[in-house]
Amino acid sequence: MHTVLCPSGWQAPKGYANGISARGQLVFVGGQIGWNASQQFESDDFVLQTAQALRNVSAVLACAGAGPQHMVRMTWYITDRDIYTSHLKALGDVYRSIMGKNYPAMTCVVVHGLIEPRALVEIEVTAVLPD
Repeated sequence: MHTVLCPSGWQAPKGYANGISARGQLVFVGGQIGWNASQQFESDDFVLQTAQALRNVSAVLACAGAGPQHMVRMTWYITDRDIYTSHLKALGDVYRSIMGKNYPAMTCVVVHGLIEPRALVEIEVTAVLPD
């Protein structure tokens, strides 16, 4: 079980949490990009790559018996801030369709590039399975 942390008087964030406290077994998901299980990109579209990266995160979580509801921290590395901000609604729709309404503490960082040249986004997650 985890608790969302939001200081008194702060406006509630949308689509993420300011902080989370949790106790249990830690699960660390390394950076997942928008390729399939065969390590092949099916699209160069930012939203479609994000959807695939989120499905990859979910699949790795499942290996530990975890799901999106156990996420406590998520970091996105993106290669283009303008593409990200211009697609927020579509990204929100894709996120909720894969992860549900589970909003961990989140950070989004713009990077010059990722190791895989076609990758437009990389997502890493920390989850906690309750004791």
